[in-house]
Amino acid sequence: MSAAHLLASAGMDQSICIWNVWSRDQKLARVLNFHSAAVNDVKWSQQGLFVLSCGYDCSSRLVDVEKGIETQSFREELAVRVVKFHPENSNLFLSGGSKGLLRLWDIRTGKVAHEYIQSLGPILDVEFTINGKQFVSSSDVSGSNMSENSIVVWDVSREVPLSKQVYVEAYTCPCVRHHPFDPYFVAQSNGNYIAIFSSTPPFRLDKFKRYESHGVSGFPIKCSFSLDGEKLVSGSSDGSIYFYNCRSSELERKIKAYEQACIDVAFHPILPNIIGSCSWNGDVSVYE
Repeated sequence: MSAAHLLASAGMDQSICIWNVWSRDQKLARVLNFHSAAVNDVKWSQQGLFVLSCGYDCSSRLVDVEKGIETQSFREELAVRVVKFHPENSNLFLSGGSKGLLRLWDIRTGKVAHEYIQSLGPILDVEFTINGKQFVSSSDVSGSNMSENSIVVWDVSREVPLSKQVYVEAYTCPCVRHHPFDPYFVAQSNGNYIAIFSSTPPFRLDKFKRYESHGVSGFPIKCSFSLDGEKLVSGSSDGSIYFYNCRSSELERKIKAYEQACIDVAFHPILPNIIGSCSWNGDVSVYE
């Protein structure tokens, strides 16, 4: 979401839709058709003027939303699954690809500034730590019997993994999110819970606390922290949205949102009581 009233969604139909959430009649503000295959991910720039997207056409694309024009295209050899802007420098973004390829791009030059090479499975998600000096990658380990490498913490500038044995359960994690200001991150696990990890060395798993009640069941289900860091909200395979207390990890409430799996949910970046969500069959909703 951005500009307080706009929401972006990416689709398998190759398009990105910009929605005017508060409009009474015409909700769809703009359709951006710059990809030539399914779109995997879309993120707003920090000022909310651009969206960055990536997809199966082996590219990431930066689009000026107001003008509806593509300003840059970043080509890769393989499908791009996820993109993430650097939290401190909006000219940099990470891309994660289908064969474990991780790259940090510089928008000013249109070139790769850093490349992170490790024999990983397809990248499912990436997340920066608060200061942007490290990032966490999650990759699909289902193709191998190696439990390590599913979650890797990287040093951004040195291009080296700081830890590869963060999570030794044999589950893939479709989503990683860092707490807004506390030194920990979470990973949504296909073990049907959200695991908690320290974001300072040695990046340990919290064995005494986790968020559980919702289902993942193989869906690419995302979670999101509230702006004040008090709540963690998650989608679920049962079509509900689950609200957890961050400190106690207890389930506070759930909303039945869809008949099919709720695969993504995000807090509004400005308004604390608004969340956007979407379902496996393509419905997009906003809740207050």
